[in-house]
Amino acid sequence: MLERDELKLYNRQIILPELGLIGQEKLKAASVLMIGAGGLGCPVLQYLVTAGVGHIGIVDDDVIDMSNLHRQILYTITDVGKPKAETAKQKLEWLNPFVELIAYQERLNADNAEKLIKEYHIIIDGSDNFTTRYLVNDICVALNKPLVFGSIFKFEGQVSVFNYKGGPNYRDLFPEPPPNDEVPNCDDAGVIGVLPGIIGTYMANEAIKIICGFGETLSGKLFSMNALDNSMSVYQITKQKQVVSTPPLVDKTVAKDHDISIETLNNWLAESPDDICLIDVRETYEFDDYNIGGINIPLYELQESADMIPLDKKLIFICQTGQRSKIALQWTDPYLKNEKYSLKNGIKF
Repeated sequence: MLERDELKLYNRQIILPELGLIGQEKLKAASVLMIGAGGLGCPVLQYLVTAGVGHIGIVDDDVIDMSNLHRQILYTITDVGKPKAETAKQKLEWLNPFVELIAYQERLNADNAEKLIKEYHIIIDGSDNFTTRYLVNDICVALNKPLVFGSIFKFEGQVSVFNYKGGPNYRDLFPEPPPNDEVPNCDDAGVIGVLPGIIGTYMANEAIKIICGFGETLSGKLFSMNALDNSMSVYQITKQKQVVSTPPLVDKTVAKDHDISIETLNNWLAESPDDICLIDVRETYEFDDYNIGGINIPLYELQESADMIPLDKKLIFICQTGQRSKIALQWTDPYLKNEKYSLKNGIKF
């Protein structure tokens, strides 16, 4: 139920027939997790807060630097050296006291991603590195969470909506991350200050449309724009053949019954190593960086690589957190009749 002051605050959007009072109440009931409180996160957060999204989490472990200020418009020169997540929370509370804000002054990683993401309805990724993007995407697929994505580089920006109503996810667009030495970044190449404002506003608009259920989202599409020449394009994203048509929720009962601890795995390997096949479903670059043996078949290549999997061994699926291995367990259940398990909590470095 909206308070009287909220009705005044949101009046200009409530009178829109596409949104109305029902839409405003949906916004108040919604929860959004913003990953990154930098160039993209600042405008996204400002517009979602003033739009009246009721519950917003902010994840960022960074502190404000002088070089951030030309594009990260929530902050001022007096904020340099302060933590971004907490500072953003304080500034946003001044914009709208009716919104609940939670600051997570920590880096999103394999240890905390699932715990944080599962608490929110919609996830917005404003991160600036591929490791986080793929992690966020994979957890959203596993938990069936819609993901609003944005990226910026120099004068160019991109926006899309992933994993929404059975639509494509980030890996359908970019199946694998590029080599580290080919990854561009704003620190080296630069970025025009207004660009994250433009792209961040688009991202906030997509989130509002998803929450309220009006308009046409960018699910299955990649919006791309160039601020240098004002060119804009929308590309269609096709779901890849190896991806299951609708990313399934992990069946908690099945997953629990087929979870094994690292201690159990070690005992099995000590007793009968020849009867066990370890299948690491992380990306190749993750496997090359660290592994505990076995064969490497990335999650989204499992179906097309079934001939690599022995049919006479006990299968143990492993990954970084135990989440992708649970998905692998379910996806292979229809066509692999082996005894199968998922390594609980994944492998630790």
